Amino acid sequence: MAFSRGARFILIFIVLAVCVSLGGVLATYFLATRAPSVQTGSILWLRVPDNLTEYVPENLFGQLVGGRRETVGSVIEVLRKAKVDERVEGVVVFPSLQQGMWGKVQEIRDAMLDFKESGKPLVAYLEYGGGQQYYLATAADAVFLTPTSSVDLVGVASYELFFREALDSVGVHPDMLHAGDFKTASNTFTETTFTPEHREMAESLNRDLYEQLVSGIAAGRDLTEVEVRRLIDDGPFLPGDAVAVGLVDRLVYEDELVGLDPLPPSASRRLEYRDYQQLDARSLGLNGGPQVAVIYASGTINFGDSGLDVSGSEIVGSQAMVRAIRAARKDSSVEAIVLRIDSPGGVAIASDIIWREVELARQEKPVVASMSDVAASGGYYIAAPADVVVAQPGTLTGSIGVVGGKFTIGGALERWGVNVETITAGAMAEINSPFSPFSDETRIRVQRQIDGTYETFVQRVANGREMSRDEVHAIAQGRVWTGRQAKDRGLVDELGGLRRALEVAKERAGIDANQEITVVPFPRPRSFFETLNSELSAPFSAARWFLSPADRLQAIATLPLRLFRPGEPLALMPGWGAVLMSR
Repeated sequence: MAFSRGARFILIFIVLAVCVSLGGVLATYFLATRAPSVQTGSILWLRVPDNLTEYVPENLFGQLVGGRRETVGSVIEVLRKAKVDERVEGVVVFPSLQQGMWGKVQEIRDAMLDFKESGKPLVAYLEYGGGQQYYLATAADAVFLTPTSSVDLVGVASYELFFREALDSVGVHPDMLHAGDFKTASNTFTETTFTPEHREMAESLNRDLYEQLVSGIAAGRDLTEVEVRRLIDDGPFLPGDAVAVGLVDRLVYEDELVGLDPLPPSASRRLEYRDYQQLDARSLGLNGGPQVAVIYASGTINFGDSGLDVSGSEIVGSQAMVRAIRAARKDSSVEAIVLRIDSPGGVAIASDIIWREVELARQEKPVVASMSDVAASGGYYIAAPADVVVAQPGTLTGSIGVVGGKFTIGGALERWGVNVETITAGAMAEINSPFSPFSDETRIRVQRQIDGTYETFVQRVANGREMSRDEVHAIAQGRVWTGRQAKDRGLVDELGGLRRALEVAKERAGIDANQEITVVPFPRPRSFFETLNSELSAPFSAARWFLSPADRLQAIATLPLRLFRPGEPLALMPGWGAVLMSR
């Protein structure tokens, strides 16, 4: 059939647009992978990205349309390279990351302290002096502040949202059950305020994070902890006052940093983080030798493949994790496995499927769990069988408990004049009905299922941690702990980040402590052209990136409702949507 002139024009336009887009992708790829030129007398300018993640999904459309995403590992690797690179004579760190959880912040802070062992100067420059930004800056030799910014050092606060009255107002009933007095993941829907257990747990977490903030600042600024607490209570500080009380060394603009003590006057060449990031660490004698696999579990645990859902939230797929762990287990070149976890948990069955594969891997080679911001509930479930568990002091972990139930909309439909008639065959057929709450009998059966899942969870932890069931139960019941608290209770073995976990993996594998290792992500990364071919063979996989802002907001807002699927027990951290921050 012949095309009209207009149809031919549209077809040619589409083909040209695709060619131009592919050309842009190819150009971006080859420019990004080109090795930088590093000259003697360079100062590395490291602006810590504000959208740090654990890994970048292999999704071209997501990376191009969703914006560039940096990993915490790339920041740490840049500091490792700068430490041994004789051409780099100092580092200026810009702690520009957004307020959030504490694990990744402490990971970068540890890397800054490690860099200082080189004897090279490390300077922190604050464009904005928020609490977490300032905490990170205190790892440097000197802290400089832009002349117009305050230092908002005021402590740690957490916020919890309770939607019960809002749900009641529209006729939606959250019919939720749980195992564990502190398993409060559903409280945001079922309660109007804190329960005593919920408040006790939140206050305990805040106190410990506050103490970590205090001790870190005291060590970095050579102050006593009493002095730091007093300063926090006196905050926030105007720029001049921040200098006067010793929180900041000097007020300067960025262009005044070059040659400013302790930076060497002779080092005037500016080396950007994004450029230095492309330098192959092997050219500096790093990252060679025996292979250690790192498998990333970042996001909410569910069935199927890993990736991003329509809201942009990360998903840990049980099938994808099994494939990755199994491949690392069977790869004879891999000496040990590090499971890097940044997950609040999710579907209990999916967590158990991953647990099984970790247990099998442990029988063949060392497995170390490394916890990032959060490794709680299902996130702890998959860490439990590891030989060694490593967490940051500020990691949120534990939450050994189970929650389940359903949301019923019968009341809402009735208000709208909708009548629902039900026909059943089988006494329990309506157990997961979205139109009516549990009956007394169905409630008993659902609670029995949740209790059974909890007992399995507790036993998995008991076996992995070599503890009794009662010992685990005493610190379980859904309670969330910081990494430091978890270590005191036997749920964590060591405090530290991914680098420490890799060191432990080397020890367990019998690799010499001074020998470099090759860190290999699993599943092994696809080549650029394999990724490109995969994306082009499934063009509609990119559709989520073209959602309108309103659609994305709706997707994010309804994520908890979509996660609480009827009949599915969840190992999900309480308060998983809360924001823990310092101001």
